[in-house]
Amino acid sequence: MSRFFSHRSILAAIVACIIVPSRVSGQQVEIKPTDDGATITVDGAPFASYLLNSGHQPVIWPIVGPGGQAMTRQYPLGEKLPGEKDDHPHHRSLWFNHGSVNGLDFWMEPDEEDDNQIKHREFRKSESADGVAEIVAVNDWFNNDKKVCEDERTIKFGADENGRWIDFTVVVTASEGELVFGDTKEGAFGLRVPGEIDVDAKKGGMIRNSNGKQDEAAWGGAAEWVDYHGTLDGKPAGIVVFDMPDSFRHPTRWHVRTYGLFAANPFGEKDFPPGETKQGEVKLAKGEQLKLHYRVLFYSGERTPAELAAIYKDYAGN
Repeated sequence: MSRFFSHRSILAAIVACIIVPSRVSGQQVEIKPTDDGATITVDGAPFASYLLNSGHQPVIWPIVGPGGQAMTRQYPLGEKLPGEKDDHPHHRSLWFNHGSVNGLDFWMEPDEEDDNQIKHREFRKSESADGVAEIVAVNDWFNNDKKVCEDERTIKFGADENGRWIDFTVVVTASEGELVFGDTKEGAFGLRVPGEIDVDAKKGGMIRNSNGKQDEAAWGGAAEWVDYHGTLDGKPAGIVVFDMPDSFRHPTRWHVRTYGLFAANPFGEKDFPPGETKQGEVKLAKGEQLKLHYRVLFYSGERTPAELAAIYKDYAGN
């Protein structure tokens, strides 16, 4: 099967701001429009918000786990929690971008000379049905006033017996001409874990992947999933990101750091340790598309690697 697929026509209709309660595992999921995006609740309690504009891009923040804990770092979007670092202000909760797109850096916050922005254009869908809240959002990537490319993000929010989850599919289109995703570690689908569970905090936080690698040894390696867990507010909790089988260059390499960065990166190669999985630069001709697909599970309690592998197998079959 080709790694790319042909350009699709624009959807004929836009479905927006629909609120329909739905249930999964006895829990009610709702989505409501806001002035800056949308907010998702589970049984009336906060789960997540999709923000149209934070820094230079849309992000998902805050994210509240099934145990009521904040599941991503609050800085720089909200008040810092105890133990949080104020480094890397471009690590904004949960996001998608890349550090080299036609040589332009969309990973870092822009400066005056190189204003790279990912700008929300429209919602094509925003509704809840059959136990899932779903957003379909279109974004344009700009260098100053020049459009570079565009993407469509299908983001689903749900809850099940495993915890709360966000399913994130992004299709990037080379809408303006040839598009090059460069070879850099700074990418691409990322989140920043709470400071209390990062490994460097030395409070019991741990990284582990589907191949049995832990902590620093997991950095740069290819894996079907990576788990980052520890103790939040005195209770065990964790975050696992699953690289879904239909995602480009599955299983991907991971830019996951002991200080709390947690990113799936199918483009990085030269910065990572040598491995059997080869990645690197990707070129798309005008009109070609690239699809990435990840599911993030926020869970309470503890999970064994065998349990995470079983959850992944279940999710990958859906």
